[in-house]
Amino acid sequence: MSDTPDQARDLREVRRGRYAVAAVFAVHGAVTGSFATRVPWIQEHASVGPGQLGFALGFTALGASCAMPAAGAISHRFGSRTALSGLMALWTLSLTLPSLAPNLVTLCLAMFTYGATSGTADVVMNAIGVEVERRLGRSVMSGLHGMWSAGALTGSAAGTLAAHLGSDARLHHALAAAALTALGLVACRWVLDVRAAADEEPPPRFALPPRSALLIGAVGFCGVFAEGASLDWSAVYLRDRLAASAGLAAACTTGFTLAMAVARIAGDAVVNRFGTVRAVRLGGVPATAGGLLIVLAGHPAVAMTGFALMGLGIAVVVPLCFAAAGHSGPRPSQAIAGVATITYTSGLIAPSLIGGVAQATSLTVSFCLVTVLAGALVALAGVLRAGDRNRPRVSRPAAAVPDPRP
Repeated sequence: MSDTPDQARDLREVRRGRYAVAAVFAVHGAVTGSFATRVPWIQEHASVGPGQLGFALGFTALGASCAMPAAGAISHRFGSRTALSGLMALWTLSLTLPSLAPNLVTLCLAMFTYGATSGTADVVMNAIGVEVERRLGRSVMSGLHGMWSAGALTGSAAGTLAAHLGSDARLHHALAAAALTALGLVACRWVLDVRAAADEEPPPRFALPPRSALLIGAVGFCGVFAEGASLDWSAVYLRDRLAASAGLAAACTTGFTLAMAVARIAGDAVVNRFGTVRAVRLGGVPATAGGLLIVLAGHPAVAMTGFALMGLGIAVVVPLCFAAAGHSGPRPSQAIAGVATITYTSGLIAPSLIGGVAQATSLTVSFCLVTVLAGALVALAGVLRAGDRNRPRVSRPAAAVPDPRP
């Protein structure tokens, strides 16, 4: 039976909303990539040492953790489209702040603002992604996070070129922020506008995450810990333990990032075929195997293969944790904020914990810990089953799942 005109229009709206939020994810990632490549310039401009820089960067996660619980209230009050437009503009414009900081205090304040705007925009755009999944009746979150990775790679490539040309990071970030703000605002015009029902009580401005989010966050913790450790320490591992050249060590990190991006873009097909729990367990196997190769490697090529397997295996963990949180209860933003807070914390402590363990023992022992956490994904994946049960499975979603909200 053919769709009515209203049903066909709804289906077009959902598909357009999917592409729009994918563009938002890419813009969000591009900001991160643009910032990361100019950290050395920012460190020199602010006249801070490595320890002070690490302290300042920690304010990114602190700002995100403090602000993310408020994302649900912001979205409830203004609607998801308006909320995301404002938060994305604040996020893209905050890119200019770190390069303007002349000292440690101002750099800490800049990074706190940078993290707060990043985290709130992150929660709202993931909540919209969950709504797209609900209306389409199939997984899209892995692909959306794949677009984030693609955006991060694009931003880092542009930043690398700017650094190679010796450009002032203040000018580079001002131009990047202007372009990304414009792109983000255009994309936000077409995202789904999810609004609360008239009689729905607003969520508290700040609320502790529900218990389900804590369990899902434990899975996300394992995935993000392995991701953060690999991103920040893979090059060091090849250089210090396997005497690889600087170029080969850098290529290892790039290979890990590319493996994650490819796996995320392809991950939705795996999730739609096997379900969330089995997809995470299937990913945990190559991630664990990759960790073992890293630990046992006697040659750079073996370790690089291990890091690539690690990237492939953990790529879908974070997007599926966000999706499971969004599908697990009546308030997606609150649950996603809880999971995001845990994963941000994991991303913060992973690099420093790996360094601490390496200082006390060796990098090999550090990556033994990473391997154990990758293996834990297989055991813990079952907590994502609630999200699988609540995700609708329909063939013509716009017709079968009408949106009850105005």
